[in-house]
Amino acid sequence: MTDERSQLRTTFNQVALLYDRVRPGYPKALFDDVVSLSGITPQGRILEIGCGTGQATVTFARRGYRILCIELGENLGLVAQQKLATYPQVEVRIEAFEDWAVEKNAFNLVIAATAFHWLDPTIAYEKTVQALSPGGAIALFWNEHVHSDASNGFFEEVQELYRRLVPEIFKDDLLLRPEHEVPTKTCEIEQTGLFGEVTYRSYRWDAEYDAATYLNLLNTYSGHLSLDSIKRAHFFDAIAELINTKFNGHITKGYLTTLYVAQRL
Repeated sequence: MTDERSQLRTTFNQVALLYDRVRPGYPKALFDDVVSLSGITPQGRILEIGCGTGQATVTFARRGYRILCIELGENLGLVAQQKLATYPQVEVRIEAFEDWAVEKNAFNLVIAATAFHWLDPTIAYEKTVQALSPGGAIALFWNEHVHSDASNGFFEEVQELYRRLVPEIFKDDLLLRPEHEVPTKTCEIEQTGLFGEVTYRSYRWDAEYDAATYLNLLNTYSGHLSLDSIKRAHFFDAIAELINTKFNGHITKGYLTTLYVAQRL
């Protein structure tokens, strides 16, 4: 793992409560598909890698599954523990997945919600297979930001603020893709040679934000958290002004939730 990725994946821990409040969740249909595609039974056991504050975990907990969550961030993990305290079949351990002493062949399903990309894939896939029981499955899912006509060009305009005010996190390729151009991770999973055919599902949806709620969301992104606090405040003021003056105080952000499910070979 690169030093930059290692550092950035710990930044969410600084804003655990805000992360829990403003980060988008996942469509209900995704959870139904994870269960049906993985074949997990009601008595099955789940390992969740990087549960964060338990946003996805709660839905599986409500369905009665036994779950072990591994979370790197102490503050994130504490929020998850509090949220899941009414589910005695769920345990949240605060440690890095790479350091976790794997329970071999112990889980029917391994899940990761917008977390797996922070891991070294050469370690993560192999360790996942070790944890899965024969016939067990992996289910990885992410929320991807995609183009939405409903945004009325906001995300194209805001790139100029990134370029001018925070060039250290500006990227020339930040123009949003339409959903059909989002690259999939199917090949990455299949090329490990550890899993069978990958089933892909996607779910397209929009979310609305005012200036305050959108800036709260940005305050949970690793790149933005890495900015100098004074520079970040100046940058956020400029974004708020753009939203309030040119976009009537509200913007729409497009999301594509992607899901990959595959059985252990």
